[in-house]
Amino acid sequence: MVKHIVLFQLKPEVAPQEKMQAMEAFRKGILALPAVIPSIQHIEVGFNVNPAEKYEIALYSEFQTLDDVKAYAVHPSHVAVANALKPYVLSRACTDYEI
Repeated sequence: MVKHIVLFQLKPEVAPQEKMQAMEAFRKGILALPAVIPSIQHIEVGFNVNPAEKYEIALYSEFQTLDDVKAYAVHPSHVAVANALKPYVLSRACTDYEI
């Protein structure tokens, strides 16, 4: 099993209400992906509650193999959700590990 974790830091100049709308749209889009990408075994999106930390969004997902992660990354439905968030993103961090 491969765990895929992505953190997003959003641009500070984005108005708080606009930022929250973008975050909610991202979560809704991500949570809809298992219906169209069957290799997703588990997926969740959380919003940071600790203002001392710089990353506002955490995406956690599980796949059977790294090839499944790679296929998910380029799947058109995933790309559409990611591209909708992209204008708001200042930085992104990702790790994939096997258990």
